[in-house]
Amino acid sequence: MRVAVAGCCHGELDKIYETLALAERRGPGPIDLLLCCGDFQAVRNEADLRCMAVPPKYRHMQTFYRYYSGEKKAPVLTVFIGGNHEASNHLQELPYGGWVAPNIYYLGLAGVVKYRGVRIGGISGIFKSHDYRKGHFECPPYNPATIRSIYHVRNIEVYKLKQLKQPMDIFLSHDWPRKIYHYGNKQQLLKTKSFFRQEVENNTLGSPAASELLEHFKPTYWFSAHLHVKFAALMQHQAKDKGQTAKATKFLALDKCLPHRDFLQVIEIEHDPSAPEYLEYDIEWLTVLRATDDLINVTERLWNMPENNGLHTRWDYSATEEAMNKVLEILNHDLKVPCNFSITAACYDPSRPQTQMQLVHRINPQTTEFCAQLGITDMNVRLQKAKEEHHLCGEFEEQDDMESNDSGEDRSEYNTDTSALSSINPDEIMLDEEEEDEDSIVSTHSDMNTPSVEPSDQASDFSASFSDVRILPGSMVVSSDDTLGSPDGREGKLGEAPGSEDGNDLELPLKRLSDEHEPEQRKKIKRRNQAIYAAVDDDDAA
Repeated sequence: MRVAVAGCCHGELDKIYETLALAERRGPGPIDLLLCCGDFQAVRNEADLRCMAVPPKYRHMQTFYRYYSGEKKAPVLTVFIGGNHEASNHLQELPYGGWVAPNIYYLGLAGVVKYRGVRIGGISGIFKSHDYRKGHFECPPYNPATIRSIYHVRNIEVYKLKQLKQPMDIFLSHDWPRKIYHYGNKQQLLKTKSFFRQEVENNTLGSPAASELLEHFKPTYWFSAHLHVKFAALMQHQAKDKGQTAKATKFLALDKCLPHRDFLQVIEIEHDPSAPEYLEYDIEWLTVLRATDDLINVTERLWNMPENNGLHTRWDYSATEEAMNKVLEILNHDLKVPCNFSITAACYDPSRPQTQMQLVHRINPQTTEFCAQLGITDMNVRLQKAKEEHHLCGEFEEQDDMESNDSGEDRSEYNTDTSALSSINPDEIMLDEEEEDEDSIVSTHSDMNTPSVEPSDQASDFSASFSDVRILPGSMVVSSDDTLGSPDGREGKLGEAPGSEDGNDLELPLKRLSDEHEPEQRKKIKRRNQAIYAAVDDDDAA
């Protein structure tokens, strides 16, 4: 089946679907599935906008509300994870996943689903060590600290995912797994994003939690976003036992949805022709959710996951055959994700703006139904009870410059604290406005397998200025220079991973090429970002 993967969406659903439609007309067939790697921005109204971790001047409604209201419907099944610029109050309603609009499905804080037999997992948010061992204590209305910490990855989600034993086909994360840059064209990456050099050399770029999951799952594909650059890598894993075939992961990070950026890729992925053509729950994941329900923590208290160290009566929560059969019986052997989307908040009306719309901590009926059926806890219900008892959530106050939630508390098991970049940016949306002098991160090398057609300068329409489809450029090849410094010393191309017969799995790098919304003061923005990246303190980047 043909799967489209998008980087940071930033609410530009109309543009993304428009690009997909054009790709279908110019490509070999329809797109079956769209995967989005975070910063989706499912903003329904003005209250949701206030829950995005950006200064007020950068809060824009974009186009999601049209899909939420039913004015439009996503033309292709869309599955996404959360990033660090989200309508956090909306996504918080669906901690275990659910529909944010018809045909648009959120994977939750972490989640695994199947589509046409392809197993798709993901984890939302970005890594910050000072919040990693905390519970999910945040709730709206957020304060300047919790509006940031709400999207920080927690150890409980990583722990749940690591209970899974069955093979993973695709995994999504917003920030990159740490050290993945050693397995691709590192030289080209640093040429494009020179301010990554220190983190790359120190092996602190990216998420150690994602790296842990990458090593655990060894999925066929891993897709990320966050750093606003296209980067491909091939990670060859070591076989656990002699005689076993070593697995390989094809990693691809994509850019943000802006003109002249590589934000979309279409991939041919093998699927089970006999599998149903609708989204399904993953039975192993549901079983793990049931088993780990008692581990839910809605406090700010730091805690460690159970392990075999003599301190815990149970540390293995993996799914047994008996436990999975029990869950199947509970679901009447029907794993279809129900199409039970419902509107839970007022939708934005351009003719009647409501800047003072009240912010409410909602219980979503999808989550209520899911938890009741599976026999697990809706953490929002528990959080509301805890809030009533202990007044955990402070009032959110609008601030143009939101303060960092740096903490001097006990650190996580990871030695360093980076979500991607070690620099601080109190006005972090400026990183999203970063523009390089180059119009594209695609290499200017001449070893492209298929030529691309440059857009016309007169192109005023987005669709009309779409470039022709082409094969991955030579810049995605793992060069000999990079291989010498890579952990395993192997050399290869992204398309040559085991299971790829012709090496053309990643075949359609697509760009948004119109000049619409192009930043007017490009050089000024770039200089400001250089100062940001050079800062000493730590904060959420990109």
